[in-house]
Amino acid sequence: MVSSPITTRMRAILQKDMVREFLAEFMSTYVMMVFGLGSVAHMVLGNKFGSYLGVNLGFGFGVTMGVHVAGNISGAHMNAAVTFTNCALGRMSWKKFPVYILGQFLGSFLAAATIYLLFYSAIIEFSGGHLAVTGPTATANIFATYLPDRLTLWMGFLDEVIVTGILQLCLFAITDKENNPALQGTQALVIGILIIVIGVSLGMNTGYAMNPSRDLPPRFFTYIAGWGIQVFRVRDWWWVPVVAPLLGAYLGGIIYLVFIGSSITQRPQILENSMVYEDRRIPVLPKTMQIPSMTSSLTPVSVTPANRPLAQTVPPLSDPIHLEHF
Repeated sequence: MVSSPITTRMRAILQKDMVREFLAEFMSTYVMMVFGLGSVAHMVLGNKFGSYLGVNLGFGFGVTMGVHVAGNISGAHMNAAVTFTNCALGRMSWKKFPVYILGQFLGSFLAAATIYLLFYSAIIEFSGGHLAVTGPTATANIFATYLPDRLTLWMGFLDEVIVTGILQLCLFAITDKENNPALQGTQALVIGILIIVIGVSLGMNTGYAMNPSRDLPPRFFTYIAGWGIQVFRVRDWWWVPVVAPLLGAYLGGIIYLVFIGSSITQRPQILENSMVYEDRRIPVLPKTMQIPSMTSSLTPVSVTPANRPLAQTVPPLSDPIHLEHF
């Protein structure tokens, strides 16, 4: 089968690292958001079919699936705050930042459109045909987070900073090979569990957005899909899930690197002519050592295992340490 020039050119484009990373962030974010927003739709619209725990499970395992989709290609950030922190701390080039963000935003926007299409009839039935942002028949909260009346704007801001900081700190811990990382092949599951734990313990106040890519694109979709400008005006909340996670993730990353990363004990250097045994450094004696004999201080004696003094005897590596050896 002969490939056409267009097919060949497309393959060449898709094999470029930047393009592959863009597509990886796009697809992984789409998968995460479809599962997450779908679980919220069940809670808001489905009565007995959904619950707050279901939302946490949906987002948590959605993240797990997203990591499986793109983990070895782009790192599966799926989060603009995580991408920003990696760039700001020198772990990733800034030239990749717009590529990752564009992929995440498009994936999240398309996921919102998918959920709207799948649940359109349920949304109309629940809301009586009026797409409300607030009130008992509000449905905009399926797609984006909104500040509850009991919290002030700045308390909500602080909540998002702290929660996102904890997220980033734990992500660094899970992936830090010099510390105690998740076992190879389990990172996706552990990160998903982390999202679930954050949701069930800290998600009540602001809906734990923790992610500009999770909140802003679906909010913009609701704006053009019929909910109107109110999605940006209600309590002036829209900018908080964009700015606060960036600050929180950056602070969380710095805290981990300063207090944990910099204090990790480096592996000790093995000195020449020595061996490491049960965390003790024991000098290895040469095959022959010229030492004075008991009969003459001038006659050299070759030390062999048979005549080596007891104090110089070293137990073999296969034997356990016994106090009588020392």
